[in-house]
Amino acid sequence: MNRMLIATVLVGMGMTAQTTQAAQAEQTLVSQGEYLARAGDCVACHTAKDGKPFAGGLPMETPIGTIYSTNITPSSEGIGQYSFEDFDRALRRGIRKDGSTLYPAMPYPSYARLTEPDMQALYAYFMKGVTPVQEPNKDTDIPWPLSMRWPLSIWRGVFAPKPEHWQPLPERDPVIDRGAYLVEGLGHCGACHTPRALTMQEKALSAEEGDAFLAGSAPLEGWVAKNLRGDHKDGLGSWSEAQLVQFLKTGRSDTSAVFGGMSDVVEHSMQYMSDADLTAIARYLKTLPPSNPNDTPHVYDRQVADALWKGDDSKPGAGVYIDNCAACHRTDGKGYTRVFPALAGNPVVQTQDATSLIHLVLKGGTLPATRTAPSNFTMPAYGWRLSDQEVTDVVNFIRTSWGNQGEPIEVKAVKKLRTSDMKQTSGDDLGQVTEH
Repeated sequence: MNRMLIATVLVGMGMTAQTTQAAQAEQTLVSQGEYLARAGDCVACHTAKDGKPFAGGLPMETPIGTIYSTNITPSSEGIGQYSFEDFDRALRRGIRKDGSTLYPAMPYPSYARLTEPDMQALYAYFMKGVTPVQEPNKDTDIPWPLSMRWPLSIWRGVFAPKPEHWQPLPERDPVIDRGAYLVEGLGHCGACHTPRALTMQEKALSAEEGDAFLAGSAPLEGWVAKNLRGDHKDGLGSWSEAQLVQFLKTGRSDTSAVFGGMSDVVEHSMQYMSDADLTAIARYLKTLPPSNPNDTPHVYDRQVADALWKGDDSKPGAGVYIDNCAACHRTDGKGYTRVFPALAGNPVVQTQDATSLIHLVLKGGTLPATRTAPSNFTMPAYGWRLSDQEVTDVVNFIRTSWGNQGEPIEVKAVKKLRTSDMKQTSGDDLGQVTEH
């Protein structure tokens, strides 16, 4: 009897240990999935303003009308009935459980290369780590017949890549390979930073597909997603790997600061990523050559700084700059490290399209607080006090001073942006609606 009792106890202890191990393994998988969901910034698109996380309902403007992000919580209104196969097919192929095709605002062409382990972890998180929300999905505001979904299957067949799990390249540095996976796949950086064709597909999904990859977008909701290639003028050519890591983690570097849609990426995603992954992203981006083969490094020119120091504000826009900008960005255009970004040599102020700079002058912006940089800094809006001509003058002053090589803008560009609701998309981009 005693032997039977001991045996029963031992079996019970073994089963308990196995149950505990299984629970720990499941929790580890859920935690891994949570990290991956943050890296993919899923919450940004699938959460409406003041809505519950992942419950959908965020409006997204497209050239054919407004669509709304879907509920991806594990409820009957969301993805609660999705098997792993359904989940995989939606993320990597763009096909819903009912067999219809998702709109290309969902970056499934990038997710097509996610690995099997990462897919399993994401599924575990969304099924067991996300709170279910009974929030019905919203119908699109796209008029018929453009609202019909069957043409999307044709688009998917023509433009979406065949889903293939990521395979590391043995000849490539493992750190760079990890960065390529995060940038081209889970992070779907190209969804914003790569220009789209008139048929709405990204012109390149990887560095191997051409120089258009991450070469910068057309204006979208009042912002330009900048060039992430090696150009000095308007890309990352002047950035070091360390500066880029710092920027991704905190939203600020020694010379720059985050703005627009990228603020959400830093706030909801990048600040939670490991230093190893951020380093991998930065190192990979630094391997991308410039789009412009004739690109040259910025050379600082003291002429304007010296003139302002002597009280000479005769250059058009100089007086407006002194009155409104110089206190933070300084007369030499070098700003204050990690607080107010430098304007001299700043790639954002030298982009071919000056929309972002005009937008900042008109509407202002706030640098988000992060865990390692918990302070907010706000640039006030000047649209209420500056005329269209004054905004034009100061933008041109910034774009052509201290060695900057930006092309001058015309006053009509300011007039257009001032009166715009900034919700429209260009013909080659898709994106979220931003409230102003």
